[in-house]
Amino acid sequence: MEKNLPVVLIAEDDQSHMELLSYNLENSGFKVIKASNGRDALDMTKELKPDIVLLDWMLPKLSGIEVCTYLRASQSLQDIPVIIVSAREDEEDRVHGLEIGADDYIVKPFSVSELIARVKANLRRTRPSSVGQKLVYKDIILDSEQFKVYRDGKLLKLGPTEFNLLATFIEKPGRVWSRDQLLNRIWGRDIYVEIRTVDVHIGRLRKALCQYGGEDYLRTVRGTGYALG
Repeated sequence: MEKNLPVVLIAEDDQSHMELLSYNLENSGFKVIKASNGRDALDMTKELKPDIVLLDWMLPKLSGIEVCTYLRASQSLQDIPVIIVSAREDEEDRVHGLEIGADDYIVKPFSVSELIARVKANLRRTRPSSVGQKLVYKDIILDSEQFKVYRDGKLLKLGPTEFNLLATFIEKPGRVWSRDQLLNRIWGRDIYVEIRTVDVHIGRLRKALCQYGGEDYLRTVRGTGYALG
């Protein structure tokens, strides 16, 4: 079953560090998008809404600190985890980075395995299904490591798209997702899919979740989108 890969935005103007991070993150099961300056990093975060951002402190145009400060002040972006990756190793700099809202701070040169572990640790809070966590909503259990879904103890038959839709919903019960947001998250912005496709797969997900009976937990919000519960 195809996995809905978590997206990491790397903001780094040093090409060698960019290549090192990109190579290792992609090999660890992440989708990587890149920005070489702070302005592009901010614009790409607004447009693409990655699952986590790795920010170099000393970026051209806008510093990593300025980008992080903006993200934390934005209602729609403030929940995206930010890790500052910087050569500035003084305690005062680390404290400042954390005080302005970074979730973590890693000093260059860094251990690649430690950086990936910290990325996964931050994603456990915001996108637990992407790092193999089991998620539960009422009588539904989603095992993201085994790619299996159970309801009331019975194994359900779901296609890969339906599995990824359910993982998105079950991570944030009650949140309303628009069709555009679901298209971008499940299919990606670089693939053209008609918006009606979302409705088709939502219908399939409803059917799969209720194949042995039980309440339909998926809620249609007229004119907006869908939510779980």
